[in-house]
Amino acid sequence: MRSPTLIPGALLAICALAAAALLGLAARGGAQQSAPRWGIVIHGGAGTIRRDQMTPEREQAYRAKLEEAVRAGHAILAAGGSSLDAVVAAVQVMEDSPLFNAGKGAVFTAEGTNELDAAIMDGRTMAAGAVAGVKRIRSPIALARLVMERSPHVFMIGTGAETFAQEQGVELVDPSYFFTQERWDALQRAKAAEAARRPSALGHPARDAEGRPIDEKFGTVGAVALDQHGNLAAATSTGGMTNKRFGRVGDVPVIGAGTYASNRSCAVSATGHGEFFIRWTVAHDICARVRYQGVSLEEAAHAVVMQELVEAGGEGGIIAMDPAGNIVMKLNSPGMYRAYAGPDGRVVTKIYADEG
Repeated sequence: MRSPTLIPGALLAICALAAAALLGLAARGGAQQSAPRWGIVIHGGAGTIRRDQMTPEREQAYRAKLEEAVRAGHAILAAGGSSLDAVVAAVQVMEDSPLFNAGKGAVFTAEGTNELDAAIMDGRTMAAGAVAGVKRIRSPIALARLVMERSPHVFMIGTGAETFAQEQGVELVDPSYFFTQERWDALQRAKAAEAARRPSALGHPARDAEGRPIDEKFGTVGAVALDQHGNLAAATSTGGMTNKRFGRVGDVPVIGAGTYASNRSCAVSATGHGEFFIRWTVAHDICARVRYQGVSLEEAAHAVVMQELVEAGGEGGIIAMDPAGNIVMKLNSPGMYRAYAGPDGRVVTKIYADEG
């Protein structure tokens, strides 16, 4: 028996139907795209950030600096640069600004010094670098990257990290560079609260006589990015906690707690109660849920930040991206300085929780 011969009209109809089916599959995410979406998202700290406590001028200053940081990273991505270069560029803009608790705007320890922490992770190779307790490094995130790329180690602290920095030709600054009156005044308020026997609960910032946090935000800055080559990266930098003592180190430089990136799942940078983010390994937990449970980045972040942390009493937020370029900014505090931009170059800045 001869096979039936398709007439040209029928053949064209079948081809059209097949093409439509493939287009529909691609739209639903069933077909691999030739290149991933790309972009960058940043944060400048979370905490008690409310409209009634913010002047229009100060709010504009924050939004302007967030946009500057995003654009610094976005320009690198748009030119085909790496996600690592992009997150470092964005974080350095915020490290150089006294508005944020990182670099120039770092808070003071109980001894009246500034101790800085930072970490970076490459989602392509899983390489990571971190520093903690450095006092003379203008850009801790740059030093964290040097630890990752030019040493056999992941984590360096204190004077050892600064010695390594000198060996690498990093310029050290006088500790006075980090002084800002606002942060110094915050330390005095914290000490007054301590003298009045209003110590903080475990993992929580000190509070004043009205029960308000001495520091109105849990300062930290961070960035995550996906480049045009499909590689993720995360970077985070902080001055820590006002009035901290005893060599305290928070979650930021702890890989998997405040910073994590893997091309197999996602990239995360966190800000909040560091002790909680360490114990709940927040950054890695989110990525692990994406990888092993097969849930969306949004679902994973919601479960960790809005359920696990809330039940534990931990406050703060995260920014994250997945290999498809999906962006999530999740917070359980009244506010978090945050911004993002994708391939179209449009920058979106947000501060308050009700901005979505």
